[in-house]
Amino acid sequence: MREPEATSAVFGLMAEFDRPDRLLDAVKQARAAHYRTVDAYSPFPIEGLAEALDFKDARVPIFTLIGGIGGAALGFGMQVYTNLAFPIDIGNRPLVAVPAFMLITFELGVLCAVLLCIGGMFAVNHLPRLNHPVFDVQTFHLASSDKFFLVIFSTDRKFDPDDTRTFLAALKPRRIDLMTHPSGGT
Repeated sequence: MREPEATSAVFGLMAEFDRPDRLLDAVKQARAAHYRTVDAYSPFPIEGLAEALDFKDARVPIFTLIGGIGGAALGFGMQVYTNLAFPIDIGNRPLVAVPAFMLITFELGVLCAVLLCIGGMFAVNHLPRLNHPVFDVQTFHLASSDKFFLVIFSTDRKFDPDDTRTFLAALKPRRIDLMTHPSGGT
């Protein structure tokens, strides 16, 4: 277990579990104990974990929808503007031929949706973040193979290092680690 240095601020406490059902139970108990700023790390999706964490963030799908609608409008608008600004009358066909415009409209809609989706995901996840305090925990690399982790962040209103450690110890994890901000930063 890493002890905080004199210039470090507490980021949170991390508990390691060996089975997915134990992690799911721990998250449910943490939420029942009124801890709200919690996160879980797992090597694979666990059914019911998102609901237990009360994960309802819909910002990325909204970014995607806005990008798709905006891109489609941009693609259609560019073609309408071009045909009306520079008319070429061929066989008395209409200048604004909606079926002919659908290919570019669709393609720009998809392109802008994807770009805003990726950009929104980066913004929501505060990326690129080159380091995160969870990476300083000695065994966290096992989150990608066979261990399961629960983190209670120090920003939680109920967080107290001693009380939270006692609460986590009652969940019977394999280990509990203290996470710190380097140099007292955020």
